[in-house]
Amino acid sequence: MATSTPFSLSCTSQTRLLYKKNPMQLSHTTLSLFGHKSSLCNNPLRCNGVFTPVVMKPKRAHVGVSVKAQWNNRSIEVLDKQHIPVSLAKYVFDLSEKFIKEKGSFTIVLSGDSVKYLKMLVEPPYINTIQWSKWHVFWADEKAVPKTHLDSNYKHAYDRFISKVPIPMNVYTIDDALSADIAADVYEIGIKIKVDSKVIASSQNTRLPKFDLMLLDMGPEGQLAGLFRGNPALTETRKWVTAVKNAPSPPAERITLTLPVINASSNIAMVVTGAGKANAVLNALAEGQQGDEKMPVQLVSPEGEMKWFLDKGAGSMYLNRS
Repeated sequence: MATSTPFSLSCTSQTRLLYKKNPMQLSHTTLSLFGHKSSLCNNPLRCNGVFTPVVMKPKRAHVGVSVKAQWNNRSIEVLDKQHIPVSLAKYVFDLSEKFIKEKGSFTIVLSGDSVKYLKMLVEPPYINTIQWSKWHVFWADEKAVPKTHLDSNYKHAYDRFISKVPIPMNVYTIDDALSADIAADVYEIGIKIKVDSKVIASSQNTRLPKFDLMLLDMGPEGQLAGLFRGNPALTETRKWVTAVKNAPSPPAERITLTLPVINASSNIAMVVTGAGKANAVLNALAEGQQGDEKMPVQLVSPEGEMKWFLDKGAGSMYLNRS
């Protein structure tokens, strides 16, 4: 059985961060954010860590089954759906090698359905060549549900990716035993500790955490992570992590990284599939402004680079635009 080393960000009455017992492994010790050893746990799912874009006319070239476009600090690939994992694996592998060489670690943030497209990374040649022990895995958002729940982003990531990695990764989950408000505060404290220890880089421009890669997906209304149009969480600028109340789709309560933290990223990979998202993709990528209120995805402007991985359904309206 594959193993991982998950960490949990939890809270005591003094608001200290402690990792809960290790849910995935029967064979290694879990470390807290402070480096303390804790006892092992046998339960595999119970524990636990306004932009205005400068738009230039993209240069487009057809390459095999894909269409590629690039402008400013953004690039787009439109591929057959089965080819997205292949392209994404190469992209993530190259970033992993780059950051590990530069600073000795790789910080990746996961979110939603995009995780399933990492499946090529747990197959040869990547499975045995990636330096998994140097990966630090965080979440862009989580639902306020137990980790055993089908809606849990952690469960999706564990079932599809983390459990298949052959050696431990450093996995920082959001504590499902806490209320959404407290879990958000505790997760933010944990991220700050990792910034102070230089596991997570810090933006020179904003001093916000600068994750090496955020792997995101987008909903049909342009929502991403736990950020929805019209929800107060979208306009939060002070906090790094915030609770989401009254989300338009269940569950109503969530925890999410805020937009400033997302925009501080070195790299963002936006994986979008399905014809039902084609209009949102068009509005996100089209030149000019559509309407008075931007979709959350239109507010994403990373300090680094942003790459879109689209299947032909999601990219159909963009490709057919006049």
